[in-house]
Amino acid sequence: MYIGIDLGGTNIAGGLVRKSGDVVQIKSVPTGKERGFEAVAEDILKLIKTLMKEAKEPIEGVGIGVPGVVDKDLSMIFYCTNLSWYDKDLGKTLSQALGIPVFVDNDANLAALAEVEAGSLKGAKAAVMLTLGTGIGGGVAVDGNILRGAHGLGSEIGHMIIGENFYDCNCGNNGCFETFSSATAVIKYAEKLVQDKVYPDSILNTVYSQRGLNAKTVIDAAKAGDPLGMDAFERLVKYLAIGVVNIINLFDPEKISFGGGVAHSGPFLLDKVRETVSKMVFIKNFPSAELVLAELGNDAGVIGAAMLAKTEL
Repeated sequence: MYIGIDLGGTNIAGGLVRKSGDVVQIKSVPTGKERGFEAVAEDILKLIKTLMKEAKEPIEGVGIGVPGVVDKDLSMIFYCTNLSWYDKDLGKTLSQALGIPVFVDNDANLAALAEVEAGSLKGAKAAVMLTLGTGIGGGVAVDGNILRGAHGLGSEIGHMIIGENFYDCNCGNNGCFETFSSATAVIKYAEKLVQDKVYPDSILNTVYSQRGLNAKTVIDAAKAGDPLGMDAFERLVKYLAIGVVNIINLFDPEKISFGGGVAHSGPFLLDKVRETVSKMVFIKNFPSAELVLAELGNDAGVIGAAMLAKTEL
């Protein structure tokens, strides 16, 4: 059995996970990121120890997913802007305290690993996972192994530059994939349309003035046929398809899975992306990646972290 830790800006989720990827138990504690690395690392340690005491089988190893860049040795966190952590050796710190192996990786890589081991990408020899949330995370798996690149920066799909945009990415560049097709992107574009008074009859004008917009509100408006919602959603789909076609041309995966908040729109999103991608693929009427929805939901981070420990051991 393994322990998987999903470290987020708000909560730390930890779980006992079997080799099959089945979750036995999950616990969660607040992150309290403002307290700094040492305090948060101590809480992670306490959570792991609690889970170890409650496990009915020996724990072989621990995996941890973090929203940042991790070195190729799967221990040192180089860059984790959400937590303001830089050059923190979380893996070594916890491994020494626990006396068992601890591995750390980017959370999007681990979402991909979870889906490969126990979800929508199971059995695929070449697969890609896209998490469409506040930004766009990505993970590429070949023969069950995550493609991390020479320095640990592989699969940063959200920062693939695909066009010129009206606002810059948090990374400082203009045109990153995640500035077109993330939840943040669809909100920003819908807000721009409201502010520019492009669709005066849209219900989203009123929603914006009363309580502001979120991605679900915009996509639900698109489903209802609202012109502003449809414009924002169709733009998201257009650039998501461009990104997907680039991924297909680079990796020729068997499957590409979509997770995260935007993917909760389900077939409404997937059907339109499939249709748009089919018109843009390099060779028409030739086998191409199957586009699917992720299956593991909120448990993906914990499962993927546990599967990291499994695959590394």
